[in-house]
Amino acid sequence: MHNVSTTQLASPSIGEVTASDIKLLVVDIDGTIAGESNSISQPVKQAIVAAMEQGIEVAIATGRMYRSAKRFHEEIGCSLPLIAYQGAWIQDPATQKMHRHWPISREMAHQLLEYFEQPELRKVLSVHFYINDQLYVRELTTDTEIYAQRSQVTPIPVGDLRSCLTNEPTKVLALCDDTDVIDRLLGSLRRQYTPGELYLTTSVATFFEATNHLVNKGSGVRYLAEELLGLQPINVMTIGDNFNDIEMIEYASIGVAMGNAPKQVQAIAQWVAPRVEEDGAAVAIEKFLLS
Repeated sequence: MHNVSTTQLASPSIGEVTASDIKLLVVDIDGTIAGESNSISQPVKQAIVAAMEQGIEVAIATGRMYRSAKRFHEEIGCSLPLIAYQGAWIQDPATQKMHRHWPISREMAHQLLEYFEQPELRKVLSVHFYINDQLYVRELTTDTEIYAQRSQVTPIPVGDLRSCLTNEPTKVLALCDDTDVIDRLLGSLRRQYTPGELYLTTSVATFFEATNHLVNKGSGVRYLAEELLGLQPINVMTIGDNFNDIEMIEYASIGVAMGNAPKQVQAIAQWVAPRVEEDGAAVAIEKFLLS
């Protein structure tokens, strides 16, 4: 059974929104439309296409690199710009037009790198710098190789990451198999930096991510909806599965969390779909847009 959350953060309430109100559907990739297989299942793809056939615009909002997310954008036939890097990079693959690029300052990147290179952290973290949609790393660790294989990108090992900082990074990521390390890292850096300095989040339990303070998926979805399409939150449905999806789930009049989402994310959603491996995104689209 898939229950409506008792927390109703969006206005109007979910019961007052009809399928005809929704003009824009925005979906996350990993854990939402793509599971372990790293691909979109037929039921999910069919549901997205059916929504498009009803005149609903569909977009992707992901923490992935732009180059890594493009194949999903193409597979479902999106015509809107792609929201990548949590919203730090918004680009239209059809025209190549860059709508937004809000990187991290070089100074902030230096500070984060110094923090990650403390001896107790250096030995357990794989650090990724994303610059001009390329992935730069100190060295090729097992974690990085697994990440690169799933993302279908080629990491560039450079030794000292400071050598990359002639340009501002779009995102900084630290990977560690030990989720307690990531939790402590997030807590410590949230005490060190205010939300007005950096946006700090996790997209999966083993990924710590830092972007420009203006960036989150909610602001990216708002840009597509209000600036490009002339819509309001009542016209938007979003589906996501992790902490980096919270802002876009809160923004939409129908904000859906996946059944595999952390409990805190499910709590802020208006509805909880089945898990990604149960084609939960398709179930949500059918329930709210196709019924």
